[in-house]
Amino acid sequence: MAPGRLSSQWRGGTVEAVMLRTALHDHLAAGGAVHAPDRGVLLPSHFGDPQGEYAALVDGAALVDLGYRVLVVASGADRVSFLHGMLTNDIAGLRPGEGCPALLLTIQGRVTADLRVAVLPEEILLDVDVRARADLQAALEALIIADDVTLADPREATALIALEGPQAMALLPSEIQELPPYAHAVASIAGVPARIVRASEVKGPGAIAHVPAARASRLWDALVRAGARPCGLEALEGRRVEVGVPRIGLDMGAGTLSLELPLTHAVSDRKGCYLGQEVVARGTARGQVRRTLVPLLLDDPAPSPGAPVLENGKEVGRVTSVARAFGLGGQPVALALVRREVAEPGRELRIAEGETSTRARVAIWPLA
Repeated sequence: MAPGRLSSQWRGGTVEAVMLRTALHDHLAAGGAVHAPDRGVLLPSHFGDPQGEYAALVDGAALVDLGYRVLVVASGADRVSFLHGMLTNDIAGLRPGEGCPALLLTIQGRVTADLRVAVLPEEILLDVDVRARADLQAALEALIIADDVTLADPREATALIALEGPQAMALLPSEIQELPPYAHAVASIAGVPARIVRASEVKGPGAIAHVPAARASRLWDALVRAGARPCGLEALEGRRVEVGVPRIGLDMGAGTLSLELPLTHAVSDRKGCYLGQEVVARGTARGQVRRTLVPLLLDDPAPSPGAPVLENGKEVGRVTSVARAFGLGGQPVALALVRREVAEPGRELRIAEGETSTRARVAIWPLA
């Protein structure tokens, strides 16, 4: 199965999901990566030392297999005007070599996908979570009426690799180091051409490489030799929760309004109409929504995503993500969508899961 594709197959009269393996899976497994399933994708959980990998994320240079994200290529004469009218950010204002974060919403203002947009002279690249890719493409294609727009896979299978941390940029060519956020350029690393985007999965300094899948291991090894440390999802998720980056399918989705999330950087307040814009404008004008995403500091035992959050025995929200905050000594932490009236920092809540009850305290970002 090609990298970046989720599928199913028929076995014994039932349909079973096929676990997606990233383009780097075999190479990283041979190098000591411990893999674990993550919502249908087999990803490196750690490389033997999650605490050390976290330290590279926040103080050094960390290398992350982003095999859970894929590219969708938009082409055609109307690609700019069409995407500008669909996505939440200003696509028409971007020139080739520039980019931005964006969301695709439903007409009700709920989140279909979060994206990184990169504009090329003849195409627009949409970087999206593989588990949201089908919904993204289906929603956009349903709205292509007379527009000259085509959405397709890259012509060459492509792997995405993140280089994160304050020392990350020093490992890349000088022309990449000078790029502003979300800008991108093609550079050669150890003889491997890659498009490098100035972006981060955890709100830090960093870059994301779009590299031919067949040559991804060569680029990975070159960056390791240059000083980057392989980093697994355990450390990345800990940092993501610490800084408050919501993830599609966990903290946001078809049941979540964009206004409930810390995603204002992905929404333009100066452009005209886009899908869901009326809901966003109305909610912004009123200055409130019923729920909001908050970080929680937890006692043991750590609950599971989906567990109800309670105050005085009454449900006031749901846990969406759970991780270990390595910056807090490994303390369990969570993200939760809760009612606004209980969202102030310091509020004491409980999380119920079966017969177990865990104490939780609302905190502020960053946790560490």
